[in-house]
Amino acid sequence: MAKKEYSLAHTKWMCKYHIVFTPKYRRKIIYNQYKVDIRDIIKQLCSYKGVE
Repeated sequence: MAKKEYSLAHTKWMCKYHIVFTPKYRRKIIYNQYKVDIRDIIKQLCSYKGVE
């Protein structure tokens, strides 16, 4: 993935994202049921945005 650095007259920045999934009650039962679905959705979003 190419790094895109944006700049203005006196500033430079690079946008980065960090996604954290935290279920409200963090129950393993719920998470295990949806683990594969969540992984697939996140992979699709990452490929759409060009994230490795």
